[in-house]
Amino acid sequence: MRIRLVFWYMLWCIRIGARPWRYFQLNAPWFSSRKRLFSKLEMDSNIPGNWRLHQEKLTASSTPESWPVFLKPEWGQNARGILVADDEARFNDLRRNILDGDIPYLFQEAASGKREFEVFYIRQEVSSPEPAVLSVTETINSSGRNWPVNSILNPSTSHRTLTGLAVEAKQLLWRHMNELPAFRIARVGLRADSIEAMLKGNFQIIEINLFVPMPLCLLDDGIPLQERHRFIRSSMLDLARLTKSVPLKQPRKNIFWPMLFLNSRMRA
Repeated sequence: MRIRLVFWYMLWCIRIGARPWRYFQLNAPWFSSRKRLFSKLEMDSNIPGNWRLHQEKLTASSTPESWPVFLKPEWGQNARGILVADDEARFNDLRRNILDGDIPYLFQEAASGKREFEVFYIRQEVSSPEPAVLSVTETINSSGRNWPVNSILNPSTSHRTLTGLAVEAKQLLWRHMNELPAFRIARVGLRADSIEAMLKGNFQIIEINLFVPMPLCLLDDGIPLQERHRFIRSSMLDLARLTKSVPLKQPRKNIFWPMLFLNSRMRA
């Protein structure tokens, strides 16, 4: 699926005259040039307080106020490096090992919602009132654990796309997404007790992925392969158009190489 995404994106860029390397400037305003990554900690300040989970830098003196907590690299993809501490003893053991390494970590309180959803979107343009692409996928874990770390790398994780959302429901959800900064492309992970609660804005955001976020609807085996391919073709055309719309006057940031290097470190 990733190969198809890249292929169709490159093809549409060629056809409409977009510069594909400008893709990495789509969310450049939120890239930390100082830290050379999309910082989860800095992203936290962009989340409205009612949706924000407490998280802070992991240090030798860190003291969580409740359990469990998630220990997360300050940047990562596919949940690599994320660990769960159910109590103080486990937290101290994990912290000791983490602080001996050279990857900066955060700890984040657990969300209270019973269900996990991923909202993927591509804007038409920053000023447009409607998204070009908006999909919602529920992440399901079959392990029976209370606090699983869901990921495409976790064999207990599966995905179910909410294909029957009414137009009004999508409009409500998009209204919530617009309370975040005007990310051009993003995948927002959140937890809520139900679909209805999510649409009412009763959720907590656990993650915002701004660097090559994959639409998880493509991992839903319940959607016919042909339909997933249609989604790829149409969404990559929207992404190519969005890439073409990035103003040349927008300050350029060196994003690709630092993120590639960081990703390699996380895989090691």
